[in-house]
Amino acid sequence: MTSIGELMTEDVLTVAPEDTLGEAAAKMTEAGIGAVIVSDFGRMIGILSERDIMRAVADRIHSSEARVREWMTADPITATPDTSAEEAGRTMLEHGFRHLPVVDGERAIGIVSIRDLVEERLGHSD
Repeated sequence: MTSIGELMTEDVLTVAPEDTLGEAAAKMTEAGIGAVIVSDFGRMIGILSERDIMRAVADRIHSSEARVREWMTADPITATPDTSAEEAGRTMLEHGFRHLPVVDGERAIGIVSIRDLVEERLGHSD
């Protein structure tokens, strides 16, 4: 059985809670990713996804003024590297999100997406 430690992206992009949504969105766009870890002094405190940014846009928030801390999901559900791909997928489906931080203690060491799990299941990888 495949663990998410084998599938996760290890080069995790992080933003600070005081960053603006515009800054976070620019970093996400440049990296071609749909979620970033929110880190405060090296400790993961949340996750910000493209859906969070869309909620802010729908509320007509100015991306140059709104702060990540206002729109992030605080204390997100996480997994460890030995979590099975099946369990990770079930967790994401049950809770309705597409990105799952992989942690070691309070530090994010990776992130796995629903796409990663589908590619593994179908036998495709980049």
